[in-house]
Amino acid sequence: MVGNSRTILVTGCSSGIGAHCAKRLREDGWRVLVTARKEADIARLKAEGFEVFYLECRDPASIKTCFNAALKATGGKLDAIFNNAGYSQAGAVEDIPIEALREQFEVNFFSVHAMTLLAVKHMRAQGYGRIIQHSSVLGFCPMILRGAYNASKYALEGLYGTMYTELQGCDIHVSLLQTGPIPSNVAINALPYLRKYIDVENSHYQEIYRPRIAELEAGGTADTTGTGAEPVYIKLKRALNDKSPRPQYFVTRQTHLAGMLKRLLPSRLFFKAINYWS
Repeated sequence: MVGNSRTILVTGCSSGIGAHCAKRLREDGWRVLVTARKEADIARLKAEGFEVFYLECRDPASIKTCFNAALKATGGKLDAIFNNAGYSQAGAVEDIPIEALREQFEVNFFSVHAMTLLAVKHMRAQGYGRIIQHSSVLGFCPMILRGAYNASKYALEGLYGTMYTELQGCDIHVSLLQTGPIPSNVAINALPYLRKYIDVENSHYQEIYRPRIAELEAGGTADTTGTGAEPVYIKLKRALNDKSPRPQYFVTRQTHLAGMLKRLLPSRLFFKAINYWS
């Protein structure tokens, strides 16, 4: 079956959305190549029967090595790539040092582009392919205390909205998944970066940070089963299979609501509305 399967490379599969989508793709007959960074995650994914490749998104050499190794494993066949790897840097904009913003963009934006450049070059040569970028509702909704993450996803939206148009007329398609709140490890994984870069005790927002940090320390919105990510997989499947893929796919009702509010409301009211529940 592997020899006749469509092949896909999925980044960021250590847990949550990436892990769930990789399993569902395999169930649907894809040959799934996955990436992870930590040795324990790599070992676990191998034990689950996946073809696993080390990827450190902050390292351009690692990105190129990962992509080339995946191609070698498939004999040069790659039908699709799902750029899912990323993390969230929490913090008010005035509290985010330049170093934190650079690291956020290195992982969420520059590494995605580096992987995409490799994929497009290969797909041009083979004549077809699908590229799916995992964006967020925060790619068009500027929510408080998420400025760095907002910025990285806004950048992703701008770059690949443009690329979608540039690729018209060929059989290579790029789409963005704009995911709303999904139970995952994203919030918990953000805690070390908040501690690393945000001076909570000297921040104007310290009374807002403290209960959120306590919530994350207590477990946050982790989804240990991964089943909460099924809405993402449903839209990923559409992006991979639609005859004429959309530039964007909204995931979750909250994203659809936010998109509607953005169309209907002036910016001042839109910003107030989407931050009412944050």
